[in-house]
Amino acid sequence: MVNQESSAALEAQGFALPLSARVVLIDLDGTLVDTAPDLAAAANHVLRSLGREPAAMPTIRGFIGNGVRELMRRALAITAEPSEADLDAAMQGFSAYYGEHLLDHSQIYPGVRETLDALQLQGRELVCITNKAGAFTEPMLERLSLRGYFSLVLSGDSLPRKKPDPLPLLHAAAHFHQAVADCLLVGDSCNDTQAARAAGMPVACVSYGYNGDEPVHCLRPDAVLDNMLELLNILA
Repeated sequence: MVNQESSAALEAQGFALPLSARVVLIDLDGTLVDTAPDLAAAANHVLRSLGREPAAMPTIRGFIGNGVRELMRRALAITAEPSEADLDAAMQGFSAYYGEHLLDHSQIYPGVRETLDALQLQGRELVCITNKAGAFTEPMLERLSLRGYFSLVLSGDSLPRKKPDPLPLLHAAAHFHQAVADCLLVGDSCNDTQAARAAGMPVACVSYGYNGDEPVHCLRPDAVLDNMLELLNILA
């Protein structure tokens, strides 16, 4: 479903639908893969080890998107704001547990693999762009047989700054020698729309991801996708 109001904004910036999008940048958590169950399990493992009550799944889902350190900080802050030393210790436990249980329950969303197949056949360059640390991103993509689709993977620690900063988007466009306007970011949250608007890049959001309690329509992306396959309908 194309957002008509933001489509007008796109055209005012020199874009037109359908989008050429020779480079398609796609977020990981909440966009390609439903990772919330395993992230929640890791966070709650740490909370229990500290004698704290586990957090509910909807609560953890609302913490996803800014990297696992921020997720863990917010989980700890439910009862008391953690010191940096406390957070460092919690992250050791989180990383060890999550690394061993990365894909116990995480699953690729419906329509994702078929869409990636189609985009690849169309000759588009694909980039996975995520705030997740590379130590988790690369194994996840490999084990889900998704890594081969992506010419470039930018994790949360690949560059000095991550989303919502536009740097990863600008880096990807420059990597493929493409104008930012000829790229497209597909994500699920305000981090994605903020990064795209700051970069001057079109952005589509999936409706099924992690944006807390706020529907992605409220972010006014250029398109809202209820299934990843709908991405093919907005590309030239």
